[in-house]
Amino acid sequence: MSGRGGGGLLLADTPSLYFRSFYGVPRSVRAPDGMPVNAVRGLLDVLARQILEVRPGAVVACFDADWRPAFRVALLASYKAHRVAGGDAGVAGSGGVVEEVEEDLQRQLPVIDAVLDAFGIARVQAAGFEADDVIGTLATRFRGSGGVDVLTGDRDLFQLVDDAAGVRVRYAVERFAVVDEASVSARYDIPGRVYADFAVLRGDPSDGLPGVAGIGAKTASALLNRFGSLAAVRAAVVAAGPTGSVDGVSGAVFRRLVGAREYLAAAVGVVAVVRDVPIGPVAWALPAAAVDAAEVARLGARYGISSACGRLTAALAEVGAGVGAEAGGAAGGVTGGDVGGVVRGAAAGGAPG
Repeated sequence: MSGRGGGGLLLADTPSLYFRSFYGVPRSVRAPDGMPVNAVRGLLDVLARQILEVRPGAVVACFDADWRPAFRVALLASYKAHRVAGGDAGVAGSGGVVEEVEEDLQRQLPVIDAVLDAFGIARVQAAGFEADDVIGTLATRFRGSGGVDVLTGDRDLFQLVDDAAGVRVRYAVERFAVVDEASVSARYDIPGRVYADFAVLRGDPSDGLPGVAGIGAKTASALLNRFGSLAAVRAAVVAAGPTGSVDGVSGAVFRRLVGAREYLAAAVGVVAVVRDVPIGPVAWALPAAAVDAAEVARLGARYGISSACGRLTAALAEVGAGVGAEAGGAAGGVTGGDVGGVVRGAAAGGAPG
């Protein structure tokens, strides 16, 4: 169960979820014409199950408008560099750089967009930013009851976990286990809200983040427990000078931190999720029924996903009817002060895929 009353905001890290579905659901799942639809079906089933579990009043499918934003690459050239495609096939990023994506998945991305639009589930992205940044912004803005649940398979979003604000992650890698501050502390032996600092120190090969040479998870957690934050670690190193020392830090670790000063300064801005992305008002209330049932039926038949569409339809009918009115009121809390049009269906900046 969700562990709280429901009626909150459910944010889907859609690229993370459809990539996991593509590699986790058998490719034998195909449309009548033979086109693979495993990512589509997997994503729809995840949404249906989690809507029933979380019982949110609002839901947003968040997307990458730029999978490798220029501002992050400018800080750290290695950021996601290993994912750059050698040819033209893939998803465009900053400066036209393309992410390597299998053709069988690329073909499914427009179908995902179309199905979400037919259901009336808001799709949101922001030019120059990743889905993580959209999620961070919407989670920060939300002021409704019920808190925020983030669906993702990406550990980077652990940095958003905040018990006081009611923000937690449902981690897809572990069957959507709930991750709160206590869970982060138990996993990594660090204060619950300093996961981004931990990731900078330890590194993350999946994002091309090297970390500080010679500093692994154990040393990273020890430093953060000793000083409380990476900013405090860096300040202590600067105050000591390149040939000095810091109480409680071995000489070898101190030298490694001194040698990584430039990396640490850059990586903080790469790892940190942006929480003030310019996004206009979002019509995010959970629909009690598909806004275009005929189109859902057509897409279901065309792509052989009628059963998955039916499961999502049933989940919306069960949950949306009960909390839709409350979610509509909560939506006003997030959009206060924003400028721009309502985002439902295709988001500003164009649809991914």
